Amino acid sequence: QVQVVESGGGLVQAGGSLRLSCTVSGLTFDAVRMGWFRQAPGKEREGVSCTSWTTFSTYADSVKGRFTISRDNAKNMLYLQMNSLKPEDTAMYYCAAGCTLAVPPRPAAGVYWGQGTQVTVAS
Repeated sequence: QVQVVESGGGLVQAGGSLRLSCTVSGLTFDAVRMGWFRQAPGKEREGVSCTSWTTFSTYADSVKGRFTISRDNAKNMLYLQMNSLKPEDTAMYYCAAGCTLAVPPRPAAGVYWGQGTQVTVAS
């Protein structure tokens, strides 16, 4: 059984930083492209970033230069360092086991989702 669990969300002032974490079990982590997606109220879920097992990564244009995705294959962990946060970054952030390296990233067929972690950026 695959489990994907995010943590690290919260409330932050504009210009601040947050680091999201995601732990995965039940699959061969270092063989899977891992990604972050987000969904704001009233909007569709959108791709934020996706990273391959070789750590090649893609980002949505809206976060490029501010967000950094990373993974620790030894610990089955995925991270998203978010700097210079803006109010428009406010959303539920989801970790995905399975994504494409498109710009912006898209979910892969058979993707596994976490339950999400809320990020709120106050102006």
